[in-house]
Amino acid sequence: MEAIFHDWISFAVRAAHIVAAIGWIGSSFYFMWLDYSLRHDPDLPGGVKGESWSVHGGGFYQVRKFAVAPEKMPQVLHWFKWESYSTWLTGFAMMAVTYYWGATSFLIDREVADLPVFAAIAISIASLGVGWLLYDQLCKSPLKSRPAVLFAILYAAILLLCWLYGQIFSARAAWLHTGAVIATMMSGNVFLVIIPNQQKVVEALKAGEAPDARYGEIAKLRSTHNNYLTLPVVAMMISNHYPIAFGHPHNWILVGYILAIGGIIRHFFNMHDQGKHGRAVMWQWPTATLLFICMMWTSAWRPDQGSADLDAGRAMTIVATHCTVCHAASPLHENFEEAPGGVMFDTVEQMRTHAPKMLAQAVLSNIMPLGNETGMTAEDRAVLGAWLRAGAPEE
Repeated sequence: MEAIFHDWISFAVRAAHIVAAIGWIGSSFYFMWLDYSLRHDPDLPGGVKGESWSVHGGGFYQVRKFAVAPEKMPQVLHWFKWESYSTWLTGFAMMAVTYYWGATSFLIDREVADLPVFAAIAISIASLGVGWLLYDQLCKSPLKSRPAVLFAILYAAILLLCWLYGQIFSARAAWLHTGAVIATMMSGNVFLVIIPNQQKVVEALKAGEAPDARYGEIAKLRSTHNNYLTLPVVAMMISNHYPIAFGHPHNWILVGYILAIGGIIRHFFNMHDQGKHGRAVMWQWPTATLLFICMMWTSAWRPDQGSADLDAGRAMTIVATHCTVCHAASPLHENFEEAPGGVMFDTVEQMRTHAPKMLAQAVLSNIMPLGNETGMTAEDRAVLGAWLRAGAPEE
């Protein structure tokens, strides 16, 4: 019953997280487009930076943006903040359900670091806070006036962070936590910088004072960071389904590819929204495609992969020892009432059917068995790989 309860809680939290993320990403992308679509008209009232006309659902919309703020406070002011807050809260809940509740299977890899469950969870939570504090200080440093340099340092810091996580947690958890730190930076920007700065502008308006334009400039820098980091975070969050990426021994390199590809694609849409076409954007998709090809090539390379002779009997013993504990009609693992994903290895025919998944998760990466609870060795993986590549013969 605990396994069934866990799965339904996980399903509910994941669904809530996806819905919240759609709301946040949608509003974020809309406002970036809105900023870039603004057109200045000499006939606009003073203080108006630009306006944008659009049509949707059979109606026309006219939106104006003030350079700092209007002369007086409007009666109704809509805030866009709960999309961000709910995305982070549901994301943390999902991480707790998956990686804290199932710490021995998903968070801890005994071959990487034999951590007690409490210590692993404490490190996980603390790292989110430390990541935000370091990022916040970086944005407050003199580099804030050199955004390109600041972003380059942030890029390098994220790669280092992923490498450090890889020295502590399982490969799956390392990637997930890297994405979670980036998501914390983004939500922290909204909760601790963007919204408070907007509130200061509102308070100045209510007091009949001229708002300080500096608050808007600071918020805009953080908003731009969020815009360029959104696509990489989404890619990293769905990576749990693709061990060919996060299961690589040097998965921090692949994080570098994802950050670059996501940023370039986002830049293309930003330029397109500004009405810039032709040479201004023609380099972006070919560059992103080339980087994606390089990422695929990198994921196929494995250092010290080793080799082994074909030994069908030993290979099937390895499967029985390390795989069918979970992947069987009647799993013996306490966390599973039924085979995960419906994948079973009770017969050789079933092993042949799922050979590509076995190669991806137990040979080309070492994410299976979960947390390597059964102690599968590199030699075992080489033997299994040789057998699977030979077509899983019975003799």
